[in-house]
Amino acid sequence: MNHVNLIGKISSDTKVIKLADGRKIAQFSMSTQESYLDAQGNLKNRKQWHRISAWGTWVSVLEELGQKGINLAIEGRLVSRFYQNQAGTRQSITEVEVNDLIIL
Repeated sequence: MNHVNLIGKISSDTKVIKLADGRKIAQFSMSTQESYLDAQGNLKNRKQWHRISAWGTWVSVLEELGQKGINLAIEGRLVSRFYQNQAGTRQSITEVEVNDLIIL
């Protein structure tokens, strides 16, 4: 099963890209934070950043409302894709592809 749930903040303004076939994709980064106790019992916070992509109707929602600092809950799946950079080197990206989202 490939299922991801995240609650956090948009950490970059949404970028919308129009592909050659006419479809659009919305991309942004999102930060999540978790708290834990260290070995001495002190409360610590750890922040993680995630690459997010969205297709279909979510593109227009994120175009309008997907600004940096907005709180979101995302349900989606992990997707890995490969491409060649300008130097011709093969690169990989793993990101969360949105199935559903709620602006908090």
